[in-house]
Amino acid sequence: MFMGEFRHSLDAKNRLIIPARMREDLGDSFVVTSGLDGCLTVYTMEHWERIIEGLSRLPSTKREARQYIRHITSKATECSFDSQGRIQLPQNLVTAAGIMKKCAVIGAADHVEIWAEEKWDTYDAEIAASFEEAAENLTEYIA
Repeated sequence: MFMGEFRHSLDAKNRLIIPARMREDLGDSFVVTSGLDGCLTVYTMEHWERIIEGLSRLPSTKREARQYIRHITSKATECSFDSQGRIQLPQNLVTAAGIMKKCAVIGAADHVEIWAEEKWDTYDAEIAASFEEAAENLTEYIA
């Protein structure tokens, strides 16, 4: 289970420190790809394999399915930690997420998200304003 919010900065080589608790759960290698809402998503290899299985069930005759599959898999990269607990993010993903330097690393239950700090702060403020309403609407799915 991934949880918590951590603030770190990219170095000049696009390396980012991932919190120790998250490193343990991610394992030796994992996948980083373009996520929803403007972030990067980090999946364990096990979770990524389940995603690929799900993608293989999408109908190839549907344009949205082809677009989604192409986007999520073409942006995906396998990563591992260096000796200092950092990952190196590819420039195309850094650019896609709008990350300049400062990042928010977010635990999101079954995956990790990496956000440009300013983008996360804006998004978090927006969702906080409607959190209780969302909780009421989603209670039937989690109770």
